[in-house]
This record gives sequence, C-alpha cells and structure tokens, in this order.
Amino acid sequence: MIDNKDKVAAIFGVRNESSIAWSIALKLHQSGCKVALSYVAETKDEVLHLMQQNGMDSNLSAEVDVRNELQITAFIQLVYNTAGPVDYVLHAVAFGTQSVMCYSLPGSTEPAPSYLDIPFEDLMDSFNISAYSLLRICRVTQPYFAKNASVLTLTYNASQRVFPGYAGMAINKAALENIMMYLASYFRDQGVRVNAISAGLVMTTSSGGILGVRRLRKMGKFTAPLGNIDADDVGDAALYYFSGLSKKVTGNIHFVDGGFNIMGLGVDGE
Repeated sequence: MIDNKDKVAAIFGVRNESSIAWSIALKLHQSGCKVALSYVAETKDEVLHLMQQNGMDSNLSAEVDVRNELQITAFIQLVYNTAGPVDYVLHAVAFGTQSVMCYSLPGSTEPAPSYLDIPFEDLMDSFNISAYSLLRICRVTQPYFAKNASVLTLTYNASQRVFPGYAGMAINKAALENIMMYLASYFRDQGVRVNAISAGLVMTTSSGGILGVRRLRKMGKFTAPLGNIDADDVGDAALYYFSGLSKKVTGNIHFVDGGFNIMGLGVDGE
C-alpha cells in the first residue's frame, strides 16, 4: 500500500463521481494524502458533497477557471497556507464545443460539424482550457512545490491516431503532451516530475454525450488485449506517479487503455 501521509495534492478537473479525476482524488485520500479540489460554478455543489461524503476537508477547495491565473494563484496559496507545500498536482481539465470536436449528438439527424470549419476562436478557447492551462498551473505552483513534487496530466490516444469524433480536441491533446515534455525538462533543476497518463475511453458525463462513444467502447472491449478500462484503473496507475516509486520517471506518456494503443486493426468479437 502506498503511504501518502502528510503529502498534499492539488487537483484540477473533478466534475462528479464519474470523473477520472475523482477516482484519482479518492485513491490519494485513501492513501493518506491531503486532497484539495478545484471546481467551477456548475460543479461546486457536487464536488463539495463528494468531499464531505468521503471525509475530505472541504475547506481545501475553491472555484477555479483555469484560464484565470489569479484564481489558480488563490487556490494554490490556499492549499499552501492550509496544508503545506504542494507534493502533487493533477491536471485533468479539458473542454471543447461540438464545433471543435466535430461530433453529432446522440439521437440527432444533423451531420457532424466539418473539421475544415472548426472556428478559430472556439479552438483557441479549447486550447487555453485543455492544454495551455497545464503550463499556467505549473507556472503558478512553482514557488509552492514541495521537494520531489510530481505533476500528472491526462491525455488521450487521439493525439497520435485519428478519432473523427474528437477532431479539434486531438489538436489540444497533442499540444498538451508536448507541453508536458517541455515542462519535464524545464523543472530538471527543481526535481519536479511531469508525466501524462493516456487513458482508454471511460464513460464519464462528458464522453457520454458524444455520438458513437458506446460503439467505441464495444470496439475496445474486443480489440484491446485486456479489454476496456474504468476510472479506477487510471486511479491505480496515477498512484504510481503520486508516490516515490516514480522518483526517476519524467516526461513519460503512460498508456492505461488495456493495450488498445498497440493494435493496428480492430478485433471483431461477435
């Protein structure tokens, strides 16, 4: 069992109980870590309820728009002043409009938005939230990091493969992975590790609204050598990065997808 007693984690991206970020937060809490959660206005009640229900200190929480450096700063300072230096940061934030991701809504007869017509302003806002925010969070947190701190972000294999219903978000994930690698090099003198988990498709509130996601899950069930994953599988892998076991690991993209990423062809299991 990993012992994170007296460790402090700042987590960005918990939406509700189905969030991958929540699974990671809960596993950190169960390992003895002090966990601080950010939220946005529409998720505040759900996030605070989860914290209280599971014995977390709800005082270690704040509303944060990751586009707003002042809000990030206020949150990190709250964590530092209340719990101590920050050992772990989880970046699990992503957002893209339908026109950015180019998907159809379930039950809709409307065609998916065209990749060629992705609006520039929408894409830049999505990039700001989904990718650049990792750099922004690390810039803010740098003076507050504990010794041998660890930063982890969540990516997806669409950064390297074509998933039509992901489109513009795939651009963001490719950028996110590059930012992660450059941060890993940047923090060499401070000894801060920066890594990414590339998770397989998990049924969350966000993914559930995309047409074809259940078909992808069905495909993954048979194609991935170990089958589909769930949020807890990502949480288990995250604990490796949020522990001393990964003390010499940085700049890594760690696939937690049942092996889906190695397959060149889909496997029909029916």
